[in-house]
Amino acid sequence: MGPLCRPLLLGLLLLLLLLQPRAARPAGPIRAFVVPHSHMDVGWIYTVEESMRAYAANVYTSVVAELARGKQRRFIAVEQEFFRLWWDRVASEQQKRQVHQLLDEGRLEFVLGGQVMHDEAVTHLDDEILQLTEGHGFLYETFGTRPQFSWHVDPFGASATTPTLFALAGFNAHLISRIDYNLKDAMQETQGLQFVWRGSPSLSEQQEIFTHVMDQYSYCTPSHIPFSNRSGFYWNGIAVFPQPPPDGVYPNMSEPVTPANVHLYAEALVANVKQRAAWFQTPHVLWPWGCDKQFFNASVQFANMDPLLDYINSHSSQFGVLVQYATLDDYFRALHSLNITWHVRDHHDFLPYSSEPQQAWTGFYSSRSMLKGLARRASALLYAGESMFTRYMWPASHGTLDPVWALQQLQHLRWAVSEVQHHDAITGTESPKVNNMYMDHLVTGVLGVRKLMASIILDRRPAASADTGPTGYFASVYNPLAWTVTTIVTLTIGFPRVSVTDEMGHHVPAQIQNSTKHPSAYDLLILSTIPGLSYRYYSVRHTQGDQAGTREMVTPVASTLKFGRRLRNQTSQEGKRLVPVVNDCYTVLLDQDTNLMHSVQDRQSNRTVHMTQEFLEYHANGDVKQGPISDNYLFAPNQTAEPAWEAVEMEMVVGTLATEIRQYFYRNTTDQSYTYAVYSRLAHVPAGELLCQRIEQEYRVGPLELNREAILRTSSDLNNHQVLYSDNNGYQMQRRPYQIFKNNTIARNYYPMVQSAFIEDDRSRLVLLTERAHGVSSQGNGQVEVMLHRRLWNNLAWDLNCNLTLNDTSVVHPVLWLLLGPRSVTTSLHPRNGLALQHRPVVLFGELAHEETPIQRPPEPPAVTLPPNLHLQILSIPGWNYSTSHARHLRSLRTGNGRKAQADLRRVLLRLHHLYEAGEDPVLSQPATVDLKAVLQGLGSVVAVEERSLTGTWDMHTLQRWHWRTETGHSRGQTTSPPQPPGGATITVHPKEIRTFFIHFRQP
Repeated sequence: MGPLCRPLLLGLLLLLLLLQPRAARPAGPIRAFVVPHSHMDVGWIYTVEESMRAYAANVYTSVVAELARGKQRRFIAVEQEFFRLWWDRVASEQQKRQVHQLLDEGRLEFVLGGQVMHDEAVTHLDDEILQLTEGHGFLYETFGTRPQFSWHVDPFGASATTPTLFALAGFNAHLISRIDYNLKDAMQETQGLQFVWRGSPSLSEQQEIFTHVMDQYSYCTPSHIPFSNRSGFYWNGIAVFPQPPPDGVYPNMSEPVTPANVHLYAEALVANVKQRAAWFQTPHVLWPWGCDKQFFNASVQFANMDPLLDYINSHSSQFGVLVQYATLDDYFRALHSLNITWHVRDHHDFLPYSSEPQQAWTGFYSSRSMLKGLARRASALLYAGESMFTRYMWPASHGTLDPVWALQQLQHLRWAVSEVQHHDAITGTESPKVNNMYMDHLVTGVLGVRKLMASIILDRRPAASADTGPTGYFASVYNPLAWTVTTIVTLTIGFPRVSVTDEMGHHVPAQIQNSTKHPSAYDLLILSTIPGLSYRYYSVRHTQGDQAGTREMVTPVASTLKFGRRLRNQTSQEGKRLVPVVNDCYTVLLDQDTNLMHSVQDRQSNRTVHMTQEFLEYHANGDVKQGPISDNYLFAPNQTAEPAWEAVEMEMVVGTLATEIRQYFYRNTTDQSYTYAVYSRLAHVPAGELLCQRIEQEYRVGPLELNREAILRTSSDLNNHQVLYSDNNGYQMQRRPYQIFKNNTIARNYYPMVQSAFIEDDRSRLVLLTERAHGVSSQGNGQVEVMLHRRLWNNLAWDLNCNLTLNDTSVVHPVLWLLLGPRSVTTSLHPRNGLALQHRPVVLFGELAHEETPIQRPPEPPAVTLPPNLHLQILSIPGWNYSTSHARHLRSLRTGNGRKAQADLRRVLLRLHHLYEAGEDPVLSQPATVDLKAVLQGLGSVVAVEERSLTGTWDMHTLQRWHWRTETGHSRGQTTSPPQPPGGATITVHPKEIRTFFIHFRQP
C-alpha cells in the first residue's frame, strides 16, 4: 500500500523545520543517487492476476528493454512473486539473456529478494524466513545472485526482529520508512535517520546492520511540482485496470521534458534533493524515483529523466548538485566508503506506527482474524509436512510415493504461506476479493499437503482387510516438534460409546463429551505422549452395550454441570459461592453468582490472583464528518470499551482427563443465541508436564454488530503499573509502558501480539500465548486486553474507492493459553508452551476396518530430540538444484547448464533456534551443544554438515558482511558461534542464535 492512496501529511511544522540551520556537512556538491523502482503490492486492492495483466508484466518487459538501451540506466526489483511469474510465463529467451547480462553488469539489482515485502507487526518469525528463503532460493538457482540490501519501505511500523534476520541473511544494509510521525520529525531534525541497529539484545554487535530510514517523502518521488498539476516525475501516468489502454495513453501523464521546461523540472528536483539532504549527515542523498505501480512504460520514463539528469549535471556548479542513476549497491557502497561514525540503536522497535495525530495504525493487528488464523494453521501444517516428508525419504524411501509430486505439494503451500505474509495480506488490509484470493491459495495448498501426509501414512500402514465394513476410526498422530510432547488430542466423532487403544493394543486414557462445535456430535479427548518427529496410532472402536464380559474398555463419559443464566449487573456475595476446578498446578475458582472467573491459584507458589474475564466492545465512528474513523488499518475508538453482554450462562464438563468450563455470553438478556463464548480447559495430569501448567482457552466471537471492535479483557490484582510486554514476531519481547498522548491515547497504546504477551508484578507473571496475531494493550492496572475481532464500515472516500472497508461478518474461534506463576517458572515455560500451541500434533483420521488384533506397524526410527532450549525451526528437503559451491554454480549458469531435469532430493535443510535470551534463565540461557550425528541418526548416517546463511545461499565461511564504524567502536562480542568447520557435526548454539545447515547423509 502506498502514498498514492493515503498521502503523507506534510504539515506546516515540517516546512518550517526546513528553514532551521543544520549541522555542517563536508564541502562539495550534494550527490543524488536516483534509484528507479516500482512498488508492486502482491495483492492489496487487485489480485495478483489482475495486477499482472494491468501493469506488473509490463514493468519487467519494458524495464529490461530500456536498460538495454542505455548503459547509464539502473533499476531495482524487489518482490519476487511478480518477477517469477513474468520469468516463467512472459519472458522470451532473449529477455532472459538480457536479464542475466544486466545483473552481471550491476544495472539491474534484486533487493530484499523475498517472495513479498512482508509485514513486520503481525507476521511470525518462521514465516518471514520462509518467504525470504523461497525468493532467495529462486534468485540464486536462476541467476547465482544473492541480495545484499533490504527495501522494507511500506510495512506499517518496523520490528526489531527484522534487522536481525536480514543480518543473518547476509544483508549489508537495511532500509525502512513507516515509523511514527513524531519520531520521524525528531530524527529528521537531528539528522538521525541513519544508524547501526542492534536488533537483538543477546546477539548485539554480532548481527547488527546499518539502517536507513526514508524521510517524510518515503519511497516516492514528490507527486506534485509547482508548474504542473499532473503526476510530477511520473511521465507514464497511472496504471489502468483491468487492461492497459489500447492507445497507450494513461491518466495523469506528466508533461514531457522539453528544452522549454527542462529548467523547471530541474529546479523542482534539485529543490527536493536539497530539502532531503538537510535531514541526513552526509552529502549523499538517496532519491527514490518511483512509487506504487510505476514503470509499466519504462520507455517514456527514461526518455524524460535522461535529459533532465543531463541538464542538472551540466549545470552542477549552478545547482550545487550532481545526479546519477543508481542501485542500492551504488548508494550504500558510496556511503560506506565515507567511513564516518554512526549512532547505535538498541533492540527497541518502531511500533506502533501513527501517520498523523488521529491515525494510529493499530487496527490491522486484529483485522480479518479468520485469515490470520488460517495463515498460521497453514504455516504449522507446512512445518509438519516438511519434516514428515524428510523422515519418509531418509534413510531410504521404500514406498510408492512419487517424490516429485510430494515436493510440488509442499512448494504450493510454501508459496501460499509466503504470499500471505505481504504487508497488505496477513494484515487484513486488502480488498474482499484479494482476501478471497489469499484464502483460496492457502486452502488449496493445505489440501495438497494433507494429501501428501495421508499418502505417507498409508505407505506406512498396511491395507485394511476386506470384511463387513468399518467399525470405527483410526487416528495417526504426528508430533512435528523435536521434543517429546504430552498433549490432549481431540477428535470429533458421531457416537458416544467408544473404546480407544494404541498401536500395541493397549487402552489409553481418554474421555468423551458433548462437542462444542457440533451439537449432535461428540468430542473424544485422548491423552497422547509422542516423541520428537514421531507418530502414535490409535484405534477408536464403536462399542455396543455393557463392557462387562468383553475385552473392550469403554471410554468414560464426562459429566456436565449446568448453571443458570446470570445477569451482568447481578451482585456477587463477595466470593462466598465459589466453585473450584483443580488440577496439580492450578485451582480456578468460578463465581456462581456471576458465572465469571473469580480467581486463579498457582499451587506451586501458593499465590491466589484475583482474575476476571469478560467481553467488551469499542464503538467505532463510521461517518468522517463526525470525527476520526476506524478501518482496516486504523483504530480510532470514540471512548473506552463497553460491556458487550447482558447475561452469561456456564456449564462445567468434568472428566477424568480434563475439566472444561464453558461460558456463553448473550448480548441481551432475552437472546436465544450467544455472541461470545469461552471454553477453558484444565488437564488432570502430573505437575511436571507442560500440559498441566497452562489454562487452555478457545473463544467463539461473532457475528459482530456493525462498527464494533471486540476485546477480551482479563482484569487481575497484579500490580503491573500498566506495563505490558509483547513479542516481536515470536522472537523476542518488548517492554511496552503505557503512555499518555494528546490524541488517540487508547489506540496508540495497542501493540501487536504475534505469539505472546504478559503482565507482571514483583511476585507473579500472567502470560498469554496465541496461535494468531492480535492487538493487545494494558489499559488499566492489572489489566490485559486482546482485540479478537473487528467489523467496520465508514464513508471515507478513500476506503470506499479502494473497497477497503471491513464489513467482516464472520464468526472466529481464536485460542489463547494462559500461564500464571513466578517469573522464574513462567520464563522457562513460556517459549516451549508457545511452540506447543503453534505446532500442535497433526491428526489424520480415517475409517477402521474390523480387526481383532492390533495393527502391525513398521518399526519406528529413533526420535529426533533436542535440548529443551533448542527449537528445530525447519527440517526439509527444499529441492534446490544448485551446487553449494558458488564458483561451480556460476560456471554452470554461464555454460547454460544451470537447470536440471529434476529437483535435488539429497540436500536436507536444517535450522536451529536458541529460544532464550542471554541471562534470562540460569540453565536454559546457557549455550546448547548437540551432536547432529546422534540427533539425526533416525534419518541415516551424517557424512557432511555445511553451515549456511539464514536463507541457505551463502557458505558462512565466505560470507563477509560490511562493518560500519560506530560510536562504540568495532569490538565484537563473544556470545555467538564461529562458522561450523566443514564436515563437523557437533555444534554449539548460543542464546537467540539461529543457525542454518545443509545436512548430507550417506546414500543407501
